[in-house]
Amino acid sequence: MSDHTEPPALLSAFCEGRIDNAQFHHAEHVEVAFEMLDRHTFVDAAAAFARGLRAIAEKSGKPHLYNETVTVAFLSMIAEAKQHATSFPDLARRAPELMSKEVIRTWYSPERLGTDAARRVFLMPDRIGGVR
Repeated sequence: MSDHTEPPALLSAFCEGRIDNAQFHHAEHVEVAFEMLDRHTFVDAAAAFARGLRAIAEKSGKPHLYNETVTVAFLSMIAEAKQHATSFPDLARRAPELMSKEVIRTWYSPERLGTDAARRVFLMPDRIGGVR
């Protein structure tokens, strides 16, 4: 965690609920997660990130889009990769796989991620060690 005084504009907009779901693409999700992890412990970042994503989904009239498993799994992958990155652009360069939503398929089957349980609570991966 770094000691930042002024959060980037995207993080501020996210935390203040000023994000439009149609304009909040995967790369922006990763950037906000990186910035949150830079400022908070993993547990605190996870709670704030989940709260913000739920609010965006509800505001867009699509609360079913929020998925707890996807949120925590991606945040975990970003937190691990962040150990070797000094900034978000550095993370994107060092871990380009995180810039694709598809990387989650390494650990999870679409069937598992599509369940109501995966939307409500964090589920452990069903593809340990890679795609089966």
